[in-house]
Amino acid sequence: MSIADNLIAFTLAATVLTLTPGLDTALILRTAAVESRQQAMRAALGINAGCLLWGAAVAFGLGALIAVSELAYSVLKYCGAGYLAYLGVNMLLRPRQSLAPAATTDGAGANWFIKGMLGNLLNPKVGIFYVSFLPQFIPQGQPLVAWTFGLVGIHVLLGLLWAIVLIAATQPLAGMLRRPRVIQWMDRTTGLIFVLFAARLAFSKR
Repeated sequence: MSIADNLIAFTLAATVLTLTPGLDTALILRTAAVESRQQAMRAALGINAGCLLWGAAVAFGLGALIAVSELAYSVLKYCGAGYLAYLGVNMLLRPRQSLAPAATTDGAGANWFIKGMLGNLLNPKVGIFYVSFLPQFIPQGQPLVAWTFGLVGIHVLLGLLWAIVLIAATQPLAGMLRRPRVIQWMDRTTGLIFVLFAARLAFSKR
C-alpha cells in the first residue's frame, strides 16, 4: 500500500477502536457527569498522555520486551489490575452524595490527569496492541520511530475528539446528573465497571 493508503487504513481502524466503549469512556463520562467539563478533560488528557508514553515505549523497544517477556507482561498486568480494583472498590464502598468543594481545585484536576494516565499505562494490553497493530501500517523502509509517533498521534487526536463529544453530551443533563442519588449511582456504576475490567485484565491471557 502507498503511504496515503496506510494512513487512511490506520485512521479507520483507530476510529473503530476509539469508538468502542471501554474503561476510558466510562471514566470520562462519569467525571463529566458528576464533576465538571474541566475535570473530565483532564482525565481525557491523562488517558491520551498514557497512549503517547506507550507509543514512546513501543518506538524505543520496551513494548517489544513486554510482548515477548511473560514476567514483564504479568507484573504490569497485575499492577494494572490492582490499581483499577483499588479505584473501583473505593467508588463502590464510598460513593459520594455530593460534590466535594475540592473537586474543582487544581490539585483535584491534576489527580484526574494522573488517574487517567495511570489507568492507561498500567494496562499492558495497550502496549501489546501497539506492538502488534502499529507495525502493520508502517511502510517498509520508513523510519520506525517517526512513524510510530505519527500513528500514535493520530490515535491520540481521535481520542481527544471523541472525549470532547462525550463531555459535551453530558452537559445538557448536568443538573440532573449532579443530584446526590445520581452521583452515588454513577460512582457505584463506574466502580463496578472498574472492578470488572480489573478482573478481566487479571485473568486475561495474551
